[in-house]
Amino acid sequence: SSSHTTLLHNKLSPLLLRRNRRHQSQRLHRRNYQIRAMRAVIQRVSSSSVTVDGRIVSEIGPGLLVLIGIHESDTNSDADYICRKVLNMRLFSNETTGKGWDQNVMQRNYGVLLVSQFTLYGFLKGNKPDFHVAMPPDKAKPFYASLLEKFQKAYNPDAVKDGVFGAMMQVNLVNDGPVTMQLESPQSSK
Repeated sequence: SSSHTTLLHNKLSPLLLRRNRRHQSQRLHRRNYQIRAMRAVIQRVSSSSVTVDGRIVSEIGPGLLVLIGIHESDTNSDADYICRKVLNMRLFSNETTGKGWDQNVMQRNYGVLLVSQFTLYGFLKGNKPDFHVAMPPDKAKPFYASLLEKFQKAYNPDAVKDGVFGAMMQVNLVNDGPVTMQLESPQSSK
């Protein structure tokens, strides 16, 4: 019986080895081609606010809550892309014509609330989240500040609010729809 098991194992070994190599190759391939882009999760809201230490630090009425994840390789072109796309996404109905998905946040004069969220770049290692591909805080803070400024210049400084970078925040929202979109900057330049 043990010689039969050994014989069967020896005959299957080349097949098992090929299968294992293929799976290893696929895992390596996936690891090398992980997304390397700025990420945004956009939610159409009736209202949203950010609270830090029990105090509301930012709030908007109708508009967009935008959670921003900054990758360690992000550049100004990624920030430009995200800003342009978010502000021009047609997520609102045209009240004049009744046409749905017709107007962007600027056409409606609604608010935009930006919140930096490095956990958008969390990957599980076993059951523990790993955030090593997120831009480190010392680089991410000025980068996020420049992104906020891009939004304010492209739209209206008074309409664009933000949370507190690096703080423990409570983000409250009333999702209108619900409508939630995910956006990533192109990777062609990386």
